[in-house]
Amino acid sequence: MKTTAGPGLELLDVPEPEVGPTDVKIRVLRAGLCGTDLHLEQWDDWAASTVKPPMTIGHEFYGEVVEVGEDVTSVHVGQRASGEGRHVCIHTMGVGVNRDGAFADYVVIPASNVWVQPDDLDPDLGAVFDPFGNATHTALSFPMAGEDVVITGAGPIGVMAAAIARHVGARHVVVTDVSDYRLELARNAGADLVVNAARSNLREAMDELGMKEGFDIGLEMSGVPSAVEDMLANMNHGGRVAMLGLPKDPYPIDWGRVITHMITIKGIYGREMYDTWYAMSSMLQTSSVLRERVASVITHRFPAEKWQDAFAAARSGQCGKVVMDWS
Repeated sequence: MKTTAGPGLELLDVPEPEVGPTDVKIRVLRAGLCGTDLHLEQWDDWAASTVKPPMTIGHEFYGEVVEVGEDVTSVHVGQRASGEGRHVCIHTMGVGVNRDGAFADYVVIPASNVWVQPDDLDPDLGAVFDPFGNATHTALSFPMAGEDVVITGAGPIGVMAAAIARHVGARHVVVTDVSDYRLELARNAGADLVVNAARSNLREAMDELGMKEGFDIGLEMSGVPSAVEDMLANMNHGGRVAMLGLPKDPYPIDWGRVITHMITIKGIYGREMYDTWYAMSSMLQTSSVLRERVASVITHRFPAEKWQDAFAAARSGQCGKVVMDWS
């Protein structure tokens, strides 16, 4: 829990959350750590302006349904499920940000936000449906079969986007970052070429791949201005860019290039209910290779009691996705 308006978290015994008539209570089995959770722990300016303690945080989770409200017919006790933590709505109340979240034994969410999972789904995989959804929403924004794709940022979402791009038939998949550790994760997930932006650039990557005209699809996952600049400078005429990475501060871009090269830029946030969720489940059901590549982004696992070690691993940057076991 975030108990006070300041840095840190506490592991406490609290009453179980109550279930309203349209709610579902889920016994949490796994929960993934997100950059948002690190912001909340450290209590930066964004956290201070957004969160009102006391509150349980955490929004990436998978578990078992243990209770449903009297008006709920779409979800049943005993089913396994993940949950959509927010929605594209001006009145959104984010799980683990604006209301109690999933770093707990139990979490309660509206039945309409529950995504029932197959009984045989790996619990760890179920816990990353939230970031996998971000990757899916971004990657599937534009048709990419046969296209040359560049992904800037090899965090867990960028790595999963590389796996999706390979799954749907991109020709070349190139991933950039400044972390060799994370670039290796991207390579293992299906990237043809990885570029450490501290030592090389996309122009050199194009030359290595024999590309002449630039990338057709760009997926921006870093929030880093220099990465965006390098991407836009190497897009093909008529190229399309989906942007998920949130920058720390505003930054300029060369709008002249965007206009004269007829580049389409689309902002992405979260997932689309329910299109993204259907796409995620369907892709995983049809490909064991994709399941393995998405699961490969999970590099660290900790029991919930070791939450401080889990947060330390996530902060280190020498990791992919960190998952806590609440079972």
